Amino acid sequence: MAYELLTPDTCALALIDHQPQMFFGTHSHERTNVLHNVQILAKSAKLFKVPTVLTTIAADSFSGHLLPEVQSVFPELKPIDRTSMNSWEDKGFREAILATGRKKIVIAGLWTEVCVTFPTIQMLKEGFEIYVPTDACGDITEEAHERAVQRIVQAGAVPMNSLQFMCELQRDWARSETYEGCMDIFKAHSAYGIGVRYAKQILGEHASEAG
Repeated sequence: MAYELLTPDTCALALIDHQPQMFFGTHSHERTNVLHNVQILAKSAKLFKVPTVLTTIAADSFSGHLLPEVQSVFPELKPIDRTSMNSWEDKGFREAILATGRKKIVIAGLWTEVCVTFPTIQMLKEGFEIYVPTDACGDITEEAHERAVQRIVQAGAVPMNSLQFMCELQRDWARSETYEGCMDIFKAHSAYGIGVRYAKQILGEHASEAG
């Protein structure tokens, strides 16, 4: 149910169209923030072994390949390239999502109004629970992004953000097997990481890193 917290063994991640051409048209957010946030999602999924589906649109002919900052996290995964704006209408994407065996799907992509909203609405209708880290999405205007988020929330999707996704999977800093991985993500992609590095510098390697 949507009121349950996500866990590594109940969810899957879908990253949609984080490609150069789609970033060129993104003006709802500062683009590098979106890029940091999608890396948080990708690296968190990798760390916690969450099944991940990558997809692109017209990668060779128009939109360019998936950005290397994302692809490098999953060098073994070949993005599913589509012609359809709606990923859920692509046979390869559908099969990949179904193959995860998960009903809780976390979706982020460019642009929010089309490539996130369209599959979200259809997948909700087919019984999936959809969670959207809106800070790893973007659109041509702020209004386009906000209207898209309102629409998917009205349809039943759950809005969240990227660091929340990571923290929701970790939940307890005593989980030592993923603790350092989370700290690495914090340090690479968040302002909090600046404080972590400073504390280590001033207080030494035994400085407490988690509040």
